[in-house]
Amino acid sequence: MMTSGEAQPSGGSAKSTSPPQPAREAPGGPGSLEVKFTVRPRQLVRTLFIVCVSIEAALFFLDYQVNYGRLTEIDPIRRLFNTTREDGLASWMGVTQTALTALTLWLLYATVRKMRGASKWQHRGWLILALFVTYMAADDGATIHERMGSTFREVLERPTGGGAAADPTILDKFPSYPWQVLFVPVFGALGVFMLVFLWRQMSDRTSRIMVLGTIGCFAFAVGLDFLEGLDPGHRWNVYRFLSDQFLSEFTQKRFGRSGYDTLLHFSKSLEEVVEMFGMTLLWLATLRHWMSLTDTMRLRFDRSATKAVS
Repeated sequence: MMTSGEAQPSGGSAKSTSPPQPAREAPGGPGSLEVKFTVRPRQLVRTLFIVCVSIEAALFFLDYQVNYGRLTEIDPIRRLFNTTREDGLASWMGVTQTALTALTLWLLYATVRKMRGASKWQHRGWLILALFVTYMAADDGATIHERMGSTFREVLERPTGGGAAADPTILDKFPSYPWQVLFVPVFGALGVFMLVFLWRQMSDRTSRIMVLGTIGCFAFAVGLDFLEGLDPGHRWNVYRFLSDQFLSEFTQKRFGRSGYDTLLHFSKSLEEVVEMFGMTLLWLATLRHWMSLTDTMRLRFDRSATKAVS
């Protein structure tokens, strides 16, 4: 057996073998290689949607099975799958998803700035949304709005000079969590801005439906949070009414817990899952829009400045 580098005997027919082709050099200079990725937007968005929704549904189901189905009695494992805790898998999922949405919005902002014909209104709109969702990612990870709400209550309820009791405040009339007094007006205004801006930027029906779904999910989650913050004896607390009328006997036999505690837990669990689903819709809507801006995007690493210094 002869290798391709050996001579062929006379009279034999030698098959020519093509040498391996070197990788194509990029215009940046000798030795630099060009790497290409081809993305199919519709397939990518569909896959991400299925993956995200599957994870969200699994987190809700596992919370029920582990914490109320008594799948395990090991407390650290139960806390890990508890969707109402800030140190569980659901919290990690929410923070990661929000951070990915913020990254997509920053990519949109950077892309639109490079496009001809884009107005300053578009630049500022994408910048505002990128900053807002970046804050939401930090808020999810550090529970900023809850901590600021508690700080707000402490400052308002601090006794005045001379040891006298503090004067009545807005929190005495507001029945739910104090953070809502501070943040809901701001979040509401930004939500309206998000709806109007994205509706004008996204012309396809699917993306607009996803944006509407995002706003609806966020509003529904805030409504659930409002109900969860009511005192058990408050006249607006429908959870107390439902538990007393329909659930107490069933949950006590099935889970060994009161109907009110059970309903409150699953309301918080549903709130977290609805928030995650709303962020899924926002992420995929903005990702669809970013990929629709152009067929080809090129990222070039310019090392000329480094070479000049060296």
